Amino acid sequence: MLFDNFDLVSALATLAACVVSMVLLLVVSQQLWQLRWTSTRDKNCKLPMPKGSMGFPIIGETCHWLVQGSAFHASRRQKYGNVFKTHLLGRPLIRVTGAENVRKVLMGEHTLVSVDWPQSTSTLLGPNSLANSIGDIHRKRRKVFSKVFSHEALQSYLPKIQQVIQESLRLWSSNPEPINVYRESQRLSFHMAVRVLLGFRVADEEMRHLFNEATIELIFAAFATTASASTSLIMQLLRHPAVLEKLREELRTRGILHNGCLCEGELGLDTIVSLKYLDCVIKEVLRLFTPVSGGYRTALQTFELDGVQIPKGWSVMYSIRDTHDTSSVFKDVDAFDPDRFSQERSEDKEGRFHYLPFGGGIRSCLGKQLATLFLRILAIELASTSRFELATRNFPRVVTVPVVHPVDGLKVKFYGLDSNQNEIPSDLLADIKTEELLGAAV
Repeated sequence: MLFDNFDLVSALATLAACVVSMVLLLVVSQQLWQLRWTSTRDKNCKLPMPKGSMGFPIIGETCHWLVQGSAFHASRRQKYGNVFKTHLLGRPLIRVTGAENVRKVLMGEHTLVSVDWPQSTSTLLGPNSLANSIGDIHRKRRKVFSKVFSHEALQSYLPKIQQVIQESLRLWSSNPEPINVYRESQRLSFHMAVRVLLGFRVADEEMRHLFNEATIELIFAAFATTASASTSLIMQLLRHPAVLEKLREELRTRGILHNGCLCEGELGLDTIVSLKYLDCVIKEVLRLFTPVSGGYRTALQTFELDGVQIPKGWSVMYSIRDTHDTSSVFKDVDAFDPDRFSQERSEDKEGRFHYLPFGGGIRSCLGKQLATLFLRILAIELASTSRFELATRNFPRVVTVPVVHPVDGLKVKFYGLDSNQNEIPSDLLADIKTEELLGAAV
């Protein structure tokens, strides 16, 4: 019996020693890990490194980020300020928030910073893509692509975009069951990209450049971000019926909507752009639900942000979404309030980089005019030709990775006002088959 008790005590002592050793090893290794990154500060700069935690060896703070989601960045920002360091997904980075800080990063291309995307994104888009090119090559390619989004080009796209949206809404309304809005918005965005971005006419030489540098990049950008923004638009119109009714009233006042129908010939590009309240609605959707959280850069030299140094060679992630959420120019920042962009209030006029859903500087989104045109037409069609209601008891939770979207896709039942809604156009069916084939290939 005595020996049995001795064996038990010995086993417990051994276990305790192992636990203590593991804890000490973890503490020491974490301190060495922190020291490893602290030692990368520029010794020639008197400014301190940004505050923050690099987490545990190798994994950094990735587990915290996966569990907390968007709350991770908010908690770190509250603790360390608008410029803090962390280690996510195998890479150290400095996260930057705030209009002035973001302005300095975006306007410092080629002098302070250079473009830097995660390896997976760079590989997907290819080495010759617009996103990965720099310097004169970037400027030349951007000039070629800009013709795809000129005023004349947008004017020619308008009937195609409207047709794709109308066909999709008829298809949604013909479904006796609620639809998954996010999934169907992805399909809609894909159709728009195929019809519009693969249907433009340019000179043969420029066409070769476009395909060599990948029209694929345009479709990639349109598919993910436009689907996200479309879903957010529908969700906010469901949440705020007064906004939807005010939008309808603007359409009636302008002679676009009459007796529940769109007036033929009234929906020109200049007319759409002149709809002030519609513009406010789209801007507010993009402020509150910016599809892309931000972008990556690499410091070409050590520079200062918010009183700390950004050492040469470090990755910098500027946050669009956090900048919107923390901007002092927006009153009641969490509220969905399109009138904040009205001429009377013009809250976005306080500073250029307080509102930047499409980025800024020389890499601002080339397709922003096409994206906003698409969202405007979608809003007009929703307000004019559709009835829709939430098919679940509560609105779903919204997540931000990889882009903003509802966790369940947003289940909505559509009721069409068009008696001929049951027929699915043959070209839409062809697009659906193309999408399914490409999806299978991926």
